[in-house]
Amino acid sequence: MKLKIIISSFVICFLFSCGNSNENNNPNHIDSTKIVEKDTQSESVDKGIGPIKNVELNHHVDKEISAVGKTTFDSKCSACHKMNKRFIGPSLDLVTKRRSPEWIMNMILNPDQMVKENKVAKELLMEYISPMANQSLTEEEARSILEYFIENDNNKS
Repeated sequence: MKLKIIISSFVICFLFSCGNSNENNNPNHIDSTKIVEKDTQSESVDKGIGPIKNVELNHHVDKEISAVGKTTFDSKCSACHKMNKRFIGPSLDLVTKRRSPEWIMNMILNPDQMVKENKVAKELLMEYISPMANQSLTEEEARSILEYFIENDNNKS
């Protein structure tokens, strides 16, 4: 019975969170030049596995990009994640205080490989049972979600 509930939860999460990316027609298109591909930080920081090697953060959150991130989060992620409570996936409240920006973006962009090869992602999979669905988001969409998380977390601390 428990297995049926877990499988049903995963199927529901996957079905409700699937969506099409339509960046070419998006008036809120985000400039991804703020994403830097060179690794300049210490290797001791867990950056995850994926295309993002380094993220340059501005001193202030870009509220316009954060708003796009909230919209993207609400449409593609909220079926499995809530900001302030555990759900199908972990709570994302204060996630930027627990994980590096690179790790967050790589988990969004590359969840399949992350749960196979990244220690933290493997531990999360073991705890939550349900793997994160790959939403096929662009780097720009992942960056906007990161900005949303940063703004949310800064408002809490």
